[in-house]
Amino acid sequence: MTSLKSVIKCESVYKIFGANAKKMLKDANGNVDAQTFQEAGCIVGVNNASFDVAKGEMLVVMGLSGSGKSTLLRCISRLTDATAGKIYIDGQDLSALKNKELIELRRNKMGMVFQSFALLPHKTVLENIAFPLQIKGIKTQDSISKAMEMVKLVGLEGRENYFPRELSGGQQQRVGIARSLAVEPDIWFLDEPFSALDPLIRKEMQDEFLRLQGSLKKTILFVTHDFDEALRLADRIAIMKDGIIEQLDTPANIVLNPATEYVRKFTQEVPREKVLKIEVVMDPINDEKNLSDFKVSKDAIIETVAEKILAQEKYVPVIDSNQQVVGIVRPSKVIHVLFGSNNDSL
Repeated sequence: MTSLKSVIKCESVYKIFGANAKKMLKDANGNVDAQTFQEAGCIVGVNNASFDVAKGEMLVVMGLSGSGKSTLLRCISRLTDATAGKIYIDGQDLSALKNKELIELRRNKMGMVFQSFALLPHKTVLENIAFPLQIKGIKTQDSISKAMEMVKLVGLEGRENYFPRELSGGQQQRVGIARSLAVEPDIWFLDEPFSALDPLIRKEMQDEFLRLQGSLKKTILFVTHDFDEALRLADRIAIMKDGIIEQLDTPANIVLNPATEYVRKFTQEVPREKVLKIEVVMDPINDEKNLSDFKVSKDAIIETVAEKILAQEKYVPVIDSNQQVVGIVRPSKVIHVLFGSNNDSL
């Protein structure tokens, strides 16, 4: 992701709550100990966060309650002002923006979806989706036309004239997603958007979200406390604890190489076949004659193709996005991933 343009850039971002936060941070010279600050009446929300999010990337920020993940999102959207550090959106320094400029940035570049659906109860689905467009000054007919496009995009056709009380939780969340997409944001902030839903609807919404991202290619910061959700959705995952980003990496690298004991506890029960891609277990081609007719993408998740690979009598060619063979995968490697210990090396 580093070769792509950075849309979001954070440099040594701190958010500390408390009357003496700035003075304590200055005295600490950036070396913040959460316990020491707490004893002095301050709460550390974000502790020295530095990272980039590339154009079209989905970065999932996860951690347990109180880890600082939502505070970090609020700093990046400047719903909360950071205590120290720099945050850039498309190269613009957020802290340098005046209120009017910040409002324009939010209206034109940012979309936000939160855990609470925050739908207007007296407005229909269509009216709820069109509302932010009308706030921007777009004509009623144009805003309704755009809202209908969004209704189709999120699969709510036939319900455009329903009121929120007539919708299920999952349908209400789709309205919230459609409303945030109606303004065509470049950056999408989602804070625990599916956590209020029951497990079945939650998985449906994750599927829908992946479908939307597959076609829209938004730059996304997605906050969750659910590691399975993070693994399923993320290009990269940032795991937070006490305001610190313990590890920021791809799902596969986090599972294979946890950087800290805290991260290892998150990963120890994760079935590796649900996370790892074929490219992780592929070998170089050394016998082009002994290959099966069945081919597999290097980006395929092992779990989705394991059965077909194990059914082959020959080595399976691995192909890239240009359909070029870039390696082979041996059934023995797949068996090792499926039945070996999580502590075993590949």
